[in-house]
Amino acid sequence: MARYLIAVDFRSGDDPTPMEEWTPDEITAHLDYYAALNRELEASGELVDTTILTGPDLAKVVRSDGVGAPVVTDGPFPEFKEWLAGFQVVDVETEERAVEIAALVSAVPGRGGRPTGQPIHVRRIMEEGGASDADGMLDYLRTADGVA
Repeated sequence: MARYLIAVDFRSGDDPTPMEEWTPDEITAHLDYYAALNRELEASGELVDTTILTGPDLAKVVRSDGVGAPVVTDGPFPEFKEWLAGFQVVDVETEERAVEIAALVSAVPGRGGRPTGQPIHVRRIMEEGGASDADGMLDYLRTADGVA
């Protein structure tokens, strides 16, 4: 079994209308779909965790040189649509199953009950201790750069 991050960002799918302009029934259908999907993944033993995050306007970016006080920058940020909105962590047999789950997330209903078609990120989570030493980190960096 391998764990995958199924990540949703703030980019819209096929309909660019912000959720703030959806009807209450459309929002309810959207949330109910996620709840049913999560119950299904829980029942199959595949769901490890799921989280909805606050928007980038409430985010903070922290930088530190390890000596002085950290520099904290408040949102909103220009890269708003690229910020993580929420995620699921799934533990599945194959990458193909992780992709199937991501497709289900992408099909969450939006306005008029139509699937949003929102782009969903699928990323395998490194195994425990995978980058805990120099060799492991170098292997990870080769994979991250697309070399491996």
